[in-house]
Amino acid sequence: MLSCSPFGVGNPIVSLFPTPLATLTLTKFSNRANFLKRSSISAANYQSHKISQAHYDSLRVLEWDKLCDSVASFARTSLGREATKAQLWYLNQTYEESLRLLDETNAAVEMRKHGACSLDFSGLNVVLVQSAMQHARRSSPLDGNEALAVAALLQCAEVLQSNLKVAIKEDADWYTRFMPLSPVIMGFVINRSLVKQIQQVVEEDGSVKDSASPTLKRLRNQVRTLEGKINQLMNSLIRDDSETPSLEVSTVDGRWCIKSSASELTSIKGLLLPSSSGIGSIIEPLSAIPLNDELQRTRALVSEAETEVLLTLTEKMQMDLDNIEQLSNSIIQLDVVNARATYGLAFGGTCPNLFLPGGLGSFTSDTYLSGNRHPQQSDPSKNEWVLYLPKAYHPLLLHQRRQNLQKARKDLKIATMEIKRKLQGEYVTQKAGKNIDISSLELKAIELEQVKPIPVDFFIAQKTRVLVITGPNTGGKTICLKTIGLAAMMAKSGLHVLCSGSVQIPWFDSVFADIGDEQSLTQSLSTFSGHLKHISDIQSQSTSHSLVLLDEVGAGTNPHEGAALGMSLLESFAETGALLTIATTHHGELKTLKYSNDAFENACMEFDDVKLKPTYRILWGVPGRSNAINIAERLGLPGKVVDNARELYGAASAGIDEVIIDMERLKQGFQKLLYEGQHHLMLSRESYEKLLVAKRKTMEHSNDRRLIKMREISEAAAMARSILHKKVRQHRASLVQPLQPTLTHKSQHKLETNGQRTTDDKHQMERSASFLSSSEKFEIPKVGNVVFVSSLGKKATVLKVEPSKEEIVVQAGNMKLKLKLDDIKT
Repeated sequence: MLSCSPFGVGNPIVSLFPTPLATLTLTKFSNRANFLKRSSISAANYQSHKISQAHYDSLRVLEWDKLCDSVASFARTSLGREATKAQLWYLNQTYEESLRLLDETNAAVEMRKHGACSLDFSGLNVVLVQSAMQHARRSSPLDGNEALAVAALLQCAEVLQSNLKVAIKEDADWYTRFMPLSPVIMGFVINRSLVKQIQQVVEEDGSVKDSASPTLKRLRNQVRTLEGKINQLMNSLIRDDSETPSLEVSTVDGRWCIKSSASELTSIKGLLLPSSSGIGSIIEPLSAIPLNDELQRTRALVSEAETEVLLTLTEKMQMDLDNIEQLSNSIIQLDVVNARATYGLAFGGTCPNLFLPGGLGSFTSDTYLSGNRHPQQSDPSKNEWVLYLPKAYHPLLLHQRRQNLQKARKDLKIATMEIKRKLQGEYVTQKAGKNIDISSLELKAIELEQVKPIPVDFFIAQKTRVLVITGPNTGGKTICLKTIGLAAMMAKSGLHVLCSGSVQIPWFDSVFADIGDEQSLTQSLSTFSGHLKHISDIQSQSTSHSLVLLDEVGAGTNPHEGAALGMSLLESFAETGALLTIATTHHGELKTLKYSNDAFENACMEFDDVKLKPTYRILWGVPGRSNAINIAERLGLPGKVVDNARELYGAASAGIDEVIIDMERLKQGFQKLLYEGQHHLMLSRESYEKLLVAKRKTMEHSNDRRLIKMREISEAAAMARSILHKKVRQHRASLVQPLQPTLTHKSQHKLETNGQRTTDDKHQMERSASFLSSSEKFEIPKVGNVVFVSSLGKKATVLKVEPSKEEIVVQAGNMKLKLKLDDIKT
């Protein structure tokens, strides 16, 4: 066994990150896959996993099994699907284990978003890999397809590992973002030499190659030679027997024979064999028996040679069997994690903020992305909520819509292809008739895309222990209960909750439900005594960390007794029962519990009085009111019957309904203002963010301009200093050196010492040279000499002489003048 550095390549067996932590993580990961395969749970074996009857019945009515099937359908391998169901049905995980499951799901989501590191194992046959490992343990030869499955497993693991190495090399943060899956993948041990050997001896169809061994190649050549000889012999016998026209060559159990399709006698001598069809006869010619015997012996030798080749692969695999088994288990568990992640992405799930009641800690997606693996204190802004599920969807409704939409699109595609195929030679009128069907299928698909299940909001405060939901039949109360129950189970099992916003949900040790309605899978109703027995079991088994869901509490008996029993049960749950109890009811008396006990809260399902239909939305803090009499009146029931019903119902009840109506209107108005305020707040936040961006850009632009100006000023100052220093040096040189009698010698001297003069200096040199011709006529005046100024027509005294500029400064009376040498006469 060879090891290499994390990014090493070239060794036949590579173990990446072989640290104790990576090894321990990989071992735990693969051991958990083994456990999940052994712990598949169903209705037949739930008792062996310490799940009570009340708990199992609760999950059954919540249709948890259907959700497990939906999640498992996203696994890419058969064993991955089984392991997914087993993991979701394992309900004894602790809070820390739930956090770890969410860690894994979030890491798989990040890997899918990355793209190159996607956990797609659709090309693997893990069942054949398991069979190959069983053969290796028994030292029996592998099957060719099993060997190919092992090679495919190793190659898939190598590609995944290589892609992860490339991602980490580009950005080291990916290793943290893919935790805790990163050490699992980097800890894969890949036997490349085994892959190479399998590819050398096994064809793509699972057969052993001729080149696998010299003996096998020689024996197969013998088989082909014998088959050619027997074929020639058979054809010769058939040609010689011209009296029997319906003869053909056939094989029976690998022996070449001649088959007659009629019951006619043939002149060919041989052994008569039974015909499977009972029609005609099969004869093995006597002359072909020795060749057939030799052919059978050679084929047996070929089989032995193939077995020897496959045994060699078995021995090679036995040397690395533990690593292959660990790798197989890790791949299965990664498939389970990927199924959870893909399910959440397919339905728009959100990572829940999972916390322990009592403020012990919480887990959020921000916790995951920051790399902090430990629970942290809950956000104080959300501490007022024990349950915060904005726009929560029922998972099974979304799954049903997805299936219907897929079926509609498939039907549309099939119909389109069928019409194109059939209409190639048909008339245009028939084609127009077909387009009507296509249009209806397109319309159906569009309607399914546009129509989505209605989400509901759940905002339950910390002080609330019991929530009472009222509303009309078929108003969505039961769906709400199931949505909350499934959301709690999903968060606990490491799944993303199907909500459109940030989710906060407590970790429940158990979810109990008593739901007996027409929407259950069994399509049957429980009796009143059965309900009470189930509720009694729930009350005895629930803890201070449990969620209890009760549908139509107190129903099925005398209304007054049922209401009294329901009030007593809910008060019991509020005092010493579960962490949170949610109950639906039609009993008006249960609505009043809120006004005498702060642990209670009311909510109702909204009803549209105009359309006489439920809206499937929840109104919080408002008890529901009766709509039966109003509905009866709008549906055309005689006015006398309606008036009599109102009179029997009582003025007091009607007054209470009026108060409820006012409360509903106030609540709706408040909700409208709240939504408007939230919308304006969102717009304000967007504007504020835009202003911050604009301010930052303005400051960056200002800083850039200031730096540019400072650089320009610095460069100009440096240039000015250079020019000034140059002028000072020139001035000092002119004062120190005596003035030469001629400018020619001085010009030549300057040319020798200053070879890099500027263009202006060269022009000055030319002017000095031109002045040389006139210097012969008069001498250059000196300071103190008296010269004649032609422009003034008078004499002046020389104050300063600048030969390089051909200028002098003179004073004539009170005037000082700067003149050219051409303007004076000596």
